[in-house]
Amino acid sequence: MCISPFVWVALELGRARITGFPWDLLGYTQVDNSMLTSLAPIGGVMMLSFLIVSINALYAGAALTQGSRTRWFSIAATTVLAAALQLGVLYKPNGDSADHVASLLQENLAVGAAMRELAPISAEDKYQVFTELSRFPSISMNKGAKGIFRAPFNKAISSDLIVWPEAPADFATSDPEFRSELSYLARSTGTPVIAGSIGVDFDPAVKSGYHEFGSAAVFNSDGGYLGRYDKIHRVPWGEYVPYKQLFSFAGQLIANVGNMEAGNQHKVFELNGHGVGIFICYESIFGEEVRTFAKDGAEVFVNISDDGWYGDSGAPWQHLDMARMRAIENRRWILRDTNTGVTTSIDPHGRGVFTTPRHVRAAFAFPYDYRSDTTFYTRHGDWFAWICVIVMAAFLALGLSPGRTHVN
Repeated sequence: MCISPFVWVALELGRARITGFPWDLLGYTQVDNSMLTSLAPIGGVMMLSFLIVSINALYAGAALTQGSRTRWFSIAATTVLAAALQLGVLYKPNGDSADHVASLLQENLAVGAAMRELAPISAEDKYQVFTELSRFPSISMNKGAKGIFRAPFNKAISSDLIVWPEAPADFATSDPEFRSELSYLARSTGTPVIAGSIGVDFDPAVKSGYHEFGSAAVFNSDGGYLGRYDKIHRVPWGEYVPYKQLFSFAGQLIANVGNMEAGNQHKVFELNGHGVGIFICYESIFGEEVRTFAKDGAEVFVNISDDGWYGDSGAPWQHLDMARMRAIENRRWILRDTNTGVTTSIDPHGRGVFTTPRHVRAAFAFPYDYRSDTTFYTRHGDWFAWICVIVMAAFLALGLSPGRTHVN
């Protein structure tokens, strides 16, 4: 029983490092528990998973205790402990100041879920419509509310950053029109721009003639193109086929899977004199990767995503909770800009300032700020999870050693 928390966390680490799919780890269930999430800046989300499994192991151990009186006392004590830990949902840390404003565009281009009461937009109109929305962002509404919810802006609404999400738009970094339009938007507003796009590098040496990446293009406030960030963690079976050679026999099944290539650099861009780290969609579930941006100098995170392909399920909200944990682990603001929602600004305690309605095409003004301090988790990553792997391996070795028949 005592080994179960170590095994659980070791398996979660394996999901992150081997299978590449650490979706919705157990610790995310506590993202709203401000008392327990105080552990995340030390040991990350997996430390929370360890605590949850430990409580459940104690409860199971209590239920198996010999003697009815001792059993019921142990169960009651464990129940009180679990209930006390859940009181952390009532603790609300003081809010962080937010002296800057970002204009986050929600393009609402259909993927997986039909747009609602919105006519399709032609390719030639996208630049005009998206640019106009970005110039004049709205104050966001509460989800499902008709009234206006005013955020705690500390200055007049004038954007310090414009962000366009990852989306199925025909934007490519190699396209001169894309470069020209986004450069003009940045230059005319005096505002840096980050825009989801397809990164293209032409290469006659490869069969296709080019390399393709899921990317974010970055433009300075003077309109200069600073480069792009290429997504490092791609979506398995969506953007690429993992272990492709092993599945070569299934040509028909994998024919329509994307063939995106992986980036290899955690770039931090300097915008407005501050470091900005950008991660794309699915990458938000990799705590070890996201913390690298803060370690390398990012003072704010920008997460662009296309959650439309989840449809109207619980997945967009699960994805949001995982991004919230990245804010907590690194004590950074996150500007989370999505194609169809959930678009929001997340403070360093993992709280969304407000969220936009889903399936709405608009740009919204969100508050954010910069932080340069680093947490223990930012500096050392999944150290706690690796300790769990070592402990599990030690128990396994002890159990398999000659003369041992079992391990307590």
